[in-house]
Amino acid sequence: MTGERALVIVDAANVVGSVPDGWWRDRRGAAERLRDSLVPYAAAGLPGQAGPVEIVLVVEGAAREVASVQGVRVEAAPGSGDDLIVALAAAARGARSCLVVTADRELRQRAEAHGARCAGPRTVRPLPPRRD
Repeated sequence: MTGERALVIVDAANVVGSVPDGWWRDRRGAAERLRDSLVPYAAAGLPGQAGPVEIVLVVEGAAREVASVQGVRVEAAPGSGDDLIVALAAAARGARSCLVVTADRELRQRAEAHGARCAGPRTVRPLPPRRD
């Protein structure tokens, strides 16, 4: 592996869908909120992955129009978001560390087959506090 920053690929649909906060009413807005919440991780890193890191947020469907911001590159999948995530992980193999953030079991297996490590959505999106 080279001295390049580690690559963190975030499965937007899966991470957004991990918290039932009404995201389905505004998928693009939910993806934008996720993107903005990822910005601090670019410099600070994630649990188990020291910063700085390169963050790529993979979006699909209604979220395809979400733009990149400083610290988070947004990649719109022309088809399946999972296929794009796997392609990005495969391209990083051997060149630098790659972490895929998703809870999708099949996607995790596909990414791990290309040498990526995987972590669940809570890595970048803590659960909201309970309202009892």
